[in-house]
Amino acid sequence: MILILGGTTEAMALARLIARRGEVSARLSLAGRTQEPVLPPVPARIGGFGGVEGLSRYLAETETTAVIDATHPFAARIKANAAVACAQTRTPLLALGRPAWAREPGDIWTEVTDADAAAEALGETPRRVFLTAGRLEVPAFLHHPQHHYLIRTIDPPEALPPQATLILDRGPFDSEAEIRLMQRERIDSLVTKNSGGAATYGKIIAARHLGLPVILITRPKTPDGVAFTDSIEEAYAFALRHGGYSAPGTERGV
Repeated sequence: MILILGGTTEAMALARLIARRGEVSARLSLAGRTQEPVLPPVPARIGGFGGVEGLSRYLAETETTAVIDATHPFAARIKANAAVACAQTRTPLLALGRPAWAREPGDIWTEVTDADAAAEALGETPRRVFLTAGRLEVPAFLHHPQHHYLIRTIDPPEALPPQATLILDRGPFDSEAEIRLMQRERIDSLVTKNSGGAATYGKIIAARHLGLPVILITRPKTPDGVAFTDSIEEAYAFALRHGGYSAPGTERGV
């Protein structure tokens, strides 16, 4: 069985491909941070594993033949845990993700390492900020109440800054709609993560079009020694190689 660590567009696309072709036994694991997750067309589990030890035990108990880490680019802890657990259990591991966004002419970017640095980078002068860094990053901005925040998340944050408007929505987001939203809300700064991919790139296009500064949280690196691909087909080939069903009369492929 292949274990897909997911919750992303790429994980869902791979799960759909596996379900459609019917050549691989797979299970998709969701962290459970989203209240109403979109469930895949393959068996799913929801919840954490209990760190490296728990994941190693799960891989052994379920006779997992390989792991595809298709978690969010900023899910640094599970990525690190997967790398260690797979090394300990000698389970093949492939990281499936999306390339980071690259700066283009017209982009006004300030790149920072985390949400705290992003909040500091806004400065003391009050701004109208479009904050799309995820609900778990919102607390960093509570200490900077001089700004008005337009916050967009899938699930509501536990607390909001005193001057905040909350939008609950899930991508993809069209660039033209993002331009209209930023104009209507008189946004003068965008704060977001460099998640990469097309689903939420519309806000980057919109900021470029409107000449707005972007405070961009850079993504953590893939753990050392872990192979990476941004191709769903390559990830499927890896899954087929390590977890494909055997033809009658043959041994299971490894």
